[in-house]
Amino acid sequence: MKTKIIILIGLLFISFSSYSQSNCKAYYPFEEGTKFEITNYDKKGKKEGVVKYHVSNIENNVATIEAVIFDAKDKEVTTMSYNVMCDGNKISIDFKSLMNPDMLNQYKDMEMEFTGTNIELPNDLQVGQNLNNANMNMALNMGGITMNMSVNMLNRTVDKKESITTPAGTFDCFAISYDNEMKMGMKMKFKIKEWIAEGVGMIRNETYNKNDKLMGYSELTSFSK
Repeated sequence: MKTKIIILIGLLFISFSSYSQSNCKAYYPFEEGTKFEITNYDKKGKKEGVVKYHVSNIENNVATIEAVIFDAKDKEVTTMSYNVMCDGNKISIDFKSLMNPDMLNQYKDMEMEFTGTNIELPNDLQVGQNLNNANMNMALNMGGITMNMSVNMLNRTVDKKESITTPAGTFDCFAISYDNEMKMGMKMKFKIKEWIAEGVGMIRNETYNKNDKLMGYSELTSFSK
């Protein structure tokens, strides 16, 4: 269960006009109509689920991302949407995308309050670069009792450049790593390795436990404009 939670969280923020500001296309497909699919697997390569994304609208440099989440048997689980912003120098992804979609569906009838810091990806990525941290905090009102949850992306660094191949093709990527810390009653820590390509976004994402053992991975399995 822990593996599925962290992979779904990773999936939702790692993958996103044909209009004049071409610098908005850096490391996300910031183009209306783009569709892409990310499949997540357990450590042995068994399929655990799929997220299908659609850049449904772009207005005033803000893209609306629609995500449909499916389980291992391709049954639709839930849907969600959030925004990705471009300021000409970087992409900024809504911190609410860090929220696990299953939990959103489970608590949809309850009062939720979100605060946090957006996930940023600058256009001028370079090996050795340190990236800003990001976080999401949720306060859930459960009939007078408040339950808190937090997700933190810490120590984000650009490690190297390398080529990565998935069912969607072969891509020249920047490899990024960071620590992912979740707290909801108990605290869980993970190490994330992620590969992103210009104009496409996330190509592959790997989750490791505190002992550096692979827990699961996700990869781009289709991409179209």
